[in-house]
Amino acid sequence: MADLIKVAVDAMGGDNAPGEIVKGAVEAVKEDSGVKVFLVGIEDKVKAELSKYNGYDESRIEVVGATQIIEMAEAPVMAIRQKPDSSIVKAMQMVKHGEADAYVSAGSTGANLVGGQTIVGRIKGVKRAPLAPLIPTEKGVSLLIDCGANVDARPDQLLQFAIMGSIYAENILGKRNPTVALLSIGAEEDKGNALVKETFPLLKNCPDINFIGNVEAREIPSGAADVIVTEAFAGNIALKMYEGVAKTMGRVIKNTFLTNLRTKIAYLLLKKEFTVNLKAFDAKQYGGAPMLGLNGLVVKTHGSAKAVEVKNSILQCVTFKTHNVDDKIKETLNSKD
Repeated sequence: MADLIKVAVDAMGGDNAPGEIVKGAVEAVKEDSGVKVFLVGIEDKVKAELSKYNGYDESRIEVVGATQIIEMAEAPVMAIRQKPDSSIVKAMQMVKHGEADAYVSAGSTGANLVGGQTIVGRIKGVKRAPLAPLIPTEKGVSLLIDCGANVDARPDQLLQFAIMGSIYAENILGKRNPTVALLSIGAEEDKGNALVKETFPLLKNCPDINFIGNVEAREIPSGAADVIVTEAFAGNIALKMYEGVAKTMGRVIKNTFLTNLRTKIAYLLLKKEFTVNLKAFDAKQYGGAPMLGLNGLVVKTHGSAKAVEVKNSILQCVTFKTHNVDDKIKETLNSKD
């Protein structure tokens, strides 16, 4: 048991909790023998869902009771303070006290961001903790950092995002000397708003990253860079647009195939290849967005997450902890003090 990666999961967070959350946890322990999951939530509800499954190592899933739930619409700071026995707070406390190595939730983004900062806490020297989802591209995946945690950021904070994102890409994605780009409205150094213009020289002169300059949003799907650096306002807009276009294109292409008998036959002949190619652009297969720069791993997955995304988020935690990404971020940033 001592060698297991322990992941505390908010069993009550998200649109499909606790059913899909529990299912994802069961699938995770079946797939990886090195992980133990703590399902934190309303005990009788979680156990009722868990009783539906068998054929997994029951010693590697443990239910931790919580009597409160933080709802999506609640004010994050107030909810964290007023609901100490909520599934979010109790699960994060487990990370803070070393009872768990990582945390996964599909619950309130605001509450998870506040809890990550105030309960788990930032690594010494980290100014802001960004959310960094993996997004599918023509070449595989890219890391988008930040996508929702810091709507207003400073150039020095974006520099840290770039460093942390580069460490993540190298260790988790296996990218040797990963390329880092700054999201802007043009490739030229003098393009962009004040934040982008002030950040550019900091990234250009940073020896810890492989900075390749500015990148436009339209270049992201082609895999123009391994790490895309931005502040959360632009990052979140880019991410949501990305997800919306992928879903729309899938529907458009499928409807085109179903236009008449000839196209339906073509669809049946190409269905397997069509499904495989579309799956490559499904962000769910990559898990959630890690909140980098904290004293423990916090992963926020989609509010509508189904079991496969929950499972992949849990397995993402295993990879993160196995490669000691936290320690590498600490070493790199502390060496600059």
